[in-house]
Amino acid sequence: MTPDPNTDDDEIVTWWGLVIEGYLATQDKLMGEIADRFGLAPGSFDILLRLVRSPEHRMPMTRLATEAALSSGGFTKVADRLVAADLICRVPSPDDRRVTFASLTDHGLEVANKARAAAAGILRRIVLTPLGDDAAALAEAMRTLRAFNSDR
Repeated sequence: MTPDPNTDDDEIVTWWGLVIEGYLATQDKLMGEIADRFGLAPGSFDILLRLVRSPEHRMPMTRLATEAALSSGGFTKVADRLVAADLICRVPSPDDRRVTFASLTDHGLEVANKARAAAAGILRRIVLTPLGDDAAALAEAMRTLRAFNSDR
């Protein structure tokens, strides 16, 4: 589909505003329910999700910080909280002493799996119910935007 080059400036800016407002409202609802059920802040939840979906449930800490879009200091604070809650541990790489892995503990794996399942249920209710078949199209559109605009 070719974009209409005559799309009104206000209309396209409004479209983008609606995307942002819809995302923020949905993310706030999702994260509110995750916080209520599991006591997880958004950054902590994001890190647990990334680790539960990673091989051996671990990832180099620098890569994890980058993927979670956190500064080094911001990631350290989140990681310290997750360690204190016995959700992750730091594991030195056996191959490269410069690398430290963040790895889920057994408790962290259990919490991450429960939180992921809860998030899927919440998203079914707050995304799939109102959007139906349009949810897959929305995900594909966002994948396209990410690929087109990504610096990575």
